[in-house]
Amino acid sequence: MEKIGTGEGKDLVDVSSAVGGGVQDIYGEDHATEDQLVTPWTVSVASGYTLLRDPHFNKGLAFTEKERDSHYLRGLLPPVVLSQELQEKKLLQNIREYKVPLQKYMALMDLEERNERLFYKLLIDNVEELLPIVYTPTVGEACQKYGSIFSRPQGLYISLKEKGKILEVLRNWPEKTIQVIVVTDGERILGLGDLGCQGMGIPVGKLALYTALGGVRPSACLPITIDVGTNNEKLLSDEFYIGIKQKRARGQEYDELMEEFMTAVKQNYGEKVLIQFEDFGNHNAFTLLEKYCKSHLVFNDDIQGTASVVLAGVVAALKLIGGTLPEQTFLFFGAGEAGTGIAELIALEMSKQANAPLEETRKKFWLVDSKGLIVISRKNSLQDFKKRWAQDHEPIGDLLGAVKAIKPTILIGSSGVGNTFTKEVIEAMTLFNEKPLIMALSNPTSQSECTAEEAYTWSKGRAIFASGSPFDPVHYQDKVFVPGQANNAYIFPGFGMGLVISGTIRVHVEMLQAASEALAGQVTEENYEKGMIYPPFSNIRNISAHIAAKVAAKAYELGLATRLPRPQDLVKYAESCMYSPVYRGYR
Repeated sequence: MEKIGTGEGKDLVDVSSAVGGGVQDIYGEDHATEDQLVTPWTVSVASGYTLLRDPHFNKGLAFTEKERDSHYLRGLLPPVVLSQELQEKKLLQNIREYKVPLQKYMALMDLEERNERLFYKLLIDNVEELLPIVYTPTVGEACQKYGSIFSRPQGLYISLKEKGKILEVLRNWPEKTIQVIVVTDGERILGLGDLGCQGMGIPVGKLALYTALGGVRPSACLPITIDVGTNNEKLLSDEFYIGIKQKRARGQEYDELMEEFMTAVKQNYGEKVLIQFEDFGNHNAFTLLEKYCKSHLVFNDDIQGTASVVLAGVVAALKLIGGTLPEQTFLFFGAGEAGTGIAELIALEMSKQANAPLEETRKKFWLVDSKGLIVISRKNSLQDFKKRWAQDHEPIGDLLGAVKAIKPTILIGSSGVGNTFTKEVIEAMTLFNEKPLIMALSNPTSQSECTAEEAYTWSKGRAIFASGSPFDPVHYQDKVFVPGQANNAYIFPGFGMGLVISGTIRVHVEMLQAASEALAGQVTEENYEKGMIYPPFSNIRNISAHIAAKVAAKAYELGLATRLPRPQDLVKYAESCMYSPVYRGYR
């Protein structure tokens, strides 16, 4: 057995003199966020054939001649030694050969299971090309077909069968220091509905982005699926479905399972583990967030992450559409967890800027659900989370009628229903706005309220457009428009990293506002000239470091940070904590 060294042929080095009470190393590994003062290199690595089958330490053909001798790899590899850069070049060429996005997804997941560092190097260096593969829109198709493409388990599956022994299940996971958990019950996967146990693709994809974009160590990330059944008849009759085949559990049985899960997580991993709720149904998403926000470090990306990234886009767009935030009128198509979460965060920011009561600023927000405009006459039949948005207005049954009556400056779609921002709706928006802001946020691409081309063409090039799924640049009347992507991946990796590096114990709404401010501040004049209201993803690690710094600063300001003393330069500290996918030298 050999030990990992800090570089080829070098001895073990104690690097426990870290900023802020942790451990740092020359590779930037995120040991700075761990409490125990240990030398990270005192880790044993298996040798020979076993080493080649360990994705955490395998380097494939990049093992040096010396490493092949010291780790009994002679003869187990072809004689050539390749650099990580050459391995990356070869893999990228291979992935580009696939014409079907799902095949690219499967190839990347296979790579992650073989060689973890090469997977992250490939993803980090080619983030704009590969993000739509590991995340939306391709991950949606992967979830739909997860049973058929399932090969090796990723993450933990906690089903009703494990009720009463969830703590034991958590202890089965090999990594003991977990900083971020992404958990789903699979009920509302993107805009695709109830996919049950096959929703695991979402936590796996989200945590890959936590590492690639935010710098959280892969070993500190844990994807979890809570399987309480599914109401999807197609899956229940599918012989390849990987979950329990029963109708979805509700009420007391569901609540007891979630309570046991939340208690076990805190007991096993401590107070500072971030639990990110992902793609729960509306009725559970709000309840769980409200129930556990005071006792756990919890974050709902659909409610809070989406809100934060949209607020950032709106703030940035003001430079193009003109006026201040309190002067805008918002119309939302879709009043679920995303729509109401966005509206609430923007209303809070508007209240802060205008120094006005929140109840007053909410009057600038109008929401349309499947039954039409949310108005006071409907209040008795509304779900609780919608009631605060009911306004005094005559009922209007359709979106076009609402646009004409409300005359919004900003139209936001979070309905999960595609092709609903019609030509008539876009044209109506341009009648009373010189530059209307149109945000078609529903995922995946097939569920987008309109395409970028439709928004620019129907508005005659006047719309400022952003979407949830990626769209290619649009050529219209000798001008190239680059659509913005209001992708949660801008926010949650940096947001989570900020919580981790500060040792925050609770999420506060001001942290979400700080994250939005940091993201909006990264949009350059060059971006604005192309009609962009979000910076390019090619710079995402730097963006995440700035978001992490702002979030951590707010945590210290609010007295919620536990990692003391506070580092002087939080941006540099965040960068120093980020995981590096560069290969390590082994002794």
